[in-house]
Amino acid sequence: MKNIIPVTDLNAPELFPFKCTSEVRLLRINEPELGVFVAESPNVIRRALDAGFEPLSLLCDEKYVSRQAADICERVGAAPIYTAAEGVLCELTGFKLTKGVLCLMKRKPLPSVKALLGENTRRVAVLEDIMNQTNVGAVFRSAAALGVDAVLLTPACSDPLYRRSVRVSMGTVFQVPWTYLDDAPPVYVDTLKELGFDTCAMALRNDTVSIDDKALKSEEKLAVILGTEGEGLKEQTIERCTYTVKIPMDHGVDSLNVAAASAVAFWELCRKD
Repeated sequence: MKNIIPVTDLNAPELFPFKCTSEVRLLRINEPELGVFVAESPNVIRRALDAGFEPLSLLCDEKYVSRQAADICERVGAAPIYTAAEGVLCELTGFKLTKGVLCLMKRKPLPSVKALLGENTRRVAVLEDIMNQTNVGAVFRSAAALGVDAVLLTPACSDPLYRRSVRVSMGTVFQVPWTYLDDAPPVYVDTLKELGFDTCAMALRNDTVSIDDKALKSEEKLAVILGTEGEGLKEQTIERCTYTVKIPMDHGVDSLNVAAASAVAFWELCRKD
């Protein structure tokens, strides 16, 4: 391959995206055009390529170019492939690469909320102000596995294309359609209702309906709303929702991590009996 370039200078400007610790800076790296993101590990990179994301460059452990990353090296086309030994890559990035491959990719334009919530969209997950990147990635993985049609995020949410979120999601952020809501809490609830969705607030309150309530499960279009770590959903959001649902628990446990709660909610509310 003519586009394989051995790493000889860790401070080379073309390698900056792989060593950048500010993902907000990557988001703005091409302004006014769309920014970039870094996908980590072969399976995640394959899912991004399958979803049509454009590769800009690849950073690969030299021993994997002709082995576990061989197909990826072929698929990135003419994009430069920077290679080095594992120790050099660790020094460059500041961490041990998961399965030895990183790919710098160009972002795509996000759809509007109205465009995302098309006629066949029945179940939507809404993330309200969730900042933890691991939780965002885990919610996307549950959404992909358990039948959620799309994910909406409030403006204060962490970016699903941050490296940790992408990795934790196992690349499912490239498979489940998503976008940001235009409105902050609680106004976005009214927007969802205008688009034909009943809304279900997952919250720790006593005035709730059971998660297996037949009326809840029979709703044609339902948005399942999950709140931030610790504080949960805003009271104004809960008050505007059609339903409030609490997951029943034993042994004095009062709540689940938002990622775990999302899996329970999606399993119960998105499956077709």
